[in-house]
Amino acid sequence: MNFLKAVNYRIQMSSIIKSGKQISILLIIINLLNNTVSFGQNKAINPIIYADVPDASIVRVNDTYYMSSTTMHLSPGLPIMSSKDLVNWKLESYCYDTLVNNDAMNLNNGQSTYGRGSWASCIRYHNGMFVVSTFAATSGKTHIFTSKSIKGPWKEQSFAPAYHDHTLFFDEDGKTYLIYGVGKLNLLELKPDLSGIMPNVEEKVLIENASAPAGSNIMLKAEGSQLFKINGKYYLFNITWPRGGMRTVVIHRADKITGPWEGRMGLQDLGVAQGGLIETPDGRWFSYLFRDNGGVGRIPYLVPVEWKDGWPVIGENGKVPMTLNLPANKSLIPSLVHSDEFNRKKGEPKLPLVWQWNHNPDNKLWSVTERNGFLRLKTGRIDTAFVFAKNTLTQRTIGPQSSGSTKLDISKMKEGDYAGLCLLQKNFGLVGVKIENGKAIILMTSANSGKPVELERIPLKNKTVFFKAECDFNNRIDTAHFFYSLDGKVWKKIGESLKMPYTIPHFMGYRFGLFNYATKQTGGMADFDWFRISDKISK
Repeated sequence: MNFLKAVNYRIQMSSIIKSGKQISILLIIINLLNNTVSFGQNKAINPIIYADVPDASIVRVNDTYYMSSTTMHLSPGLPIMSSKDLVNWKLESYCYDTLVNNDAMNLNNGQSTYGRGSWASCIRYHNGMFVVSTFAATSGKTHIFTSKSIKGPWKEQSFAPAYHDHTLFFDEDGKTYLIYGVGKLNLLELKPDLSGIMPNVEEKVLIENASAPAGSNIMLKAEGSQLFKINGKYYLFNITWPRGGMRTVVIHRADKITGPWEGRMGLQDLGVAQGGLIETPDGRWFSYLFRDNGGVGRIPYLVPVEWKDGWPVIGENGKVPMTLNLPANKSLIPSLVHSDEFNRKKGEPKLPLVWQWNHNPDNKLWSVTERNGFLRLKTGRIDTAFVFAKNTLTQRTIGPQSSGSTKLDISKMKEGDYAGLCLLQKNFGLVGVKIENGKAIILMTSANSGKPVELERIPLKNKTVFFKAECDFNNRIDTAHFFYSLDGKVWKKIGESLKMPYTIPHFMGYRFGLFNYATKQTGGMADFDWFRISDKISK
């Protein structure tokens, strides 16, 4: 509650008393207390980012924090963000435009890389350079990116194989290491130039069973390694998952990187796990972790850390607090998601950083300059399924609720074309226009059942139409509704509600997307006038 609101209550109380109205002052006080957290309080709340930002790795350079995260099959990929307060983050760059060119990443020959692409990354700052590493089953390689500036350009080196969930570590003796693995964790030394594994240096088993601190009945063996050196000791963070339990943080420590290592359970609350440690400039410590949170995705949390007997103790009495002694969360709009009118001034990037393509795009088949003020998506091949269509342009959904809307011009669409607004995941939902027998049909398609079903069809005479999707992630409701409008003012619901489960095949939170694909012939065009995102939905 702010100061002006509090003053208003005091004036309200005074006027009631003076007028002699028989209203209980006690009720007014209760109302005041119910609308007040505490005077002067302006704290951060968990989750710090209510959106799909999993597998975070964070480093601080002077007074600025930098974070890398996972976006897997999307392009460009491996997003880099910055923050001054650990709570409010903005996109700065991507480490790559294209991870690899193959059939899976290009959605060719019936192949895709949903749920794969690049996974858990590691960001470091070493000798004046930002260094970010990742790995990908899609490429079969480990990839390392370097840049003097967080904005890039990023230089890439890669080598086989793909070392699973590795942590990159520059030690004080000048050696560079990778720790990787699942359950059994291994130690490798890298060449000084990061181009590959150091020859003639034997790989070492670091910890035979890193899951052991969480018990013997383990569903997910320890992975997600992140290594830190603090006050001369090494601390290794991992995630594991006991059967019948929840995602759990395990921590190992050692005096030497080669061991011996001793371990203990670090945190077991709300399933908040996988991450590492970060220190603020004023000497406070936090653990950055994330939580599986249904359809919106895997969302980041910060948990306070105290040091006891040389161990980081995570949480408040072993629990994840919902408020933090850090600056308050600001809106994720426009720092992580953003509306776009598709008007481009000279020198501006064609697409802001908030946009990512579903898999590798075909850059010949889209434009924001061919028709001024519009995103034009062209068809270049025949597709029979939405999830294999090229050039679907996406942004994150955000919680606890969000809506995305667009205005579509269908004038240049061809027979069989289907274009509009989507919510992308395995169980996707679409609302758009399909051209059938020379006529335009507003069509809502749902994959609620796991397979796409056309639920409602409405003839369209206009050349323009508006679409909207509203997502409700409150209390894990994870439900969306689709709408259309002929004038952008009066909205009509179409089809049925879409349940939005988080599915492992796609391994990603739901995304808003703009799409256009051909089912009969190529050469059609769909022109999107704008895309607008909001953190509000209709009630």
